[in-house]
Amino acid sequence: MKNTNKSVKKNLSYWVLLLAVLFSSTVEARVSVSNYLGAYVDAGEWSLLPKNSSYKPSLGVAGGAGFLYELRLGEMYSSTRFLLDIGVGAQYGFTSYKQSSSSVVELGTLNPAENPSEPVQYDLNGDKFVYVYDIQNRHDQYQNLAVQVPLMVGFQHRKFYMLAGAKLDANLYTKAFTTANLSTYGRYEEVDDMRNQPEYQFFENIPLKKDTSARFETINVNVSVEIGGRIGLLAEGTGYDVPKQSVECRIAGFVDYGIKDIRRRTSSDLDGFSVKKGLKYDTDPTSPSYVYKSTSMVDNLGVNDIMVTKGFASIVNNLVIGIKFTVLFQMPEKGKCVICQDGYQSLIHGGRGGVKYEE
Repeated sequence: MKNTNKSVKKNLSYWVLLLAVLFSSTVEARVSVSNYLGAYVDAGEWSLLPKNSSYKPSLGVAGGAGFLYELRLGEMYSSTRFLLDIGVGAQYGFTSYKQSSSSVVELGTLNPAENPSEPVQYDLNGDKFVYVYDIQNRHDQYQNLAVQVPLMVGFQHRKFYMLAGAKLDANLYTKAFTTANLSTYGRYEEVDDMRNQPEYQFFENIPLKKDTSARFETINVNVSVEIGGRIGLLAEGTGYDVPKQSVECRIAGFVDYGIKDIRRRTSSDLDGFSVKKGLKYDTDPTSPSYVYKSTSMVDNLGVNDIMVTKGFASIVNNLVIGIKFTVLFQMPEKGKCVICQDGYQSLIHGGRGGVKYEE
């Protein structure tokens, strides 16, 4: 019986010792939590990447600005911290595609039996012909403004830091416009093409500028990686008596890749260019759109958003590669002290309070 009691006491002592060690380790490994508010600006290259397309990726620029909140969590005195960043900002981008191949749009037919839907056109001399639009060097440009909400996690080790996560874009405004070189001419059945005669609405190499209606998907999701470092003088915390840095600046490179198709799909594909339905080559001198005195044939050439034209691409993804600058301000928090007010009072009055550390 005595041996049993000794064994129980011995085991109990071990457990008490183990709990004491664990408690001591927990106290020594206290967690430090810091909160920061900040602002950022970024700039980089914006590209739209078409898949299964004859077009190459677009090229352009992008820039953004916003505000963020950062939570830092780590073991006391450790130079490594867990980071959580959330924020809100605005992102603007400008990009463009260039098409080297030409496009041809025809108005009218020389054989109405084969193309009954096409009108039969006659020039000012009464000869039957086809009015041809020859478009070259098409250049499509896009502007887009979005509200961006980042949610990033990562770590910081001394001056180095890394974040990864997602950025949610809510597209607010998209504008597209097209420039090209346009030539128009008449194709006849028995004679050569008639070119460069403005009185017949045949123009040679004139600039074409058209605004187009374009919209991206309302919500775009980007996966993002940000890698960089803190800049300036840093105070490494080595004890209670070392002040913490209240303002911090850092610079980084980042990559945002949109995992969703950024295009807003339509019910049917469109042609890249189109002529208004019902338009005819006007030869009536009493008409307000008499071709001899106007450029109505050119003005009525429509341009459709290249994103929704036939065969442009199966998917279009978003890509931004750039540089980001961030300024962070540490939020007020209850700190530690070496000699607290109570300790000063005890020393002044000859008490035995000594030095006191606030927990």
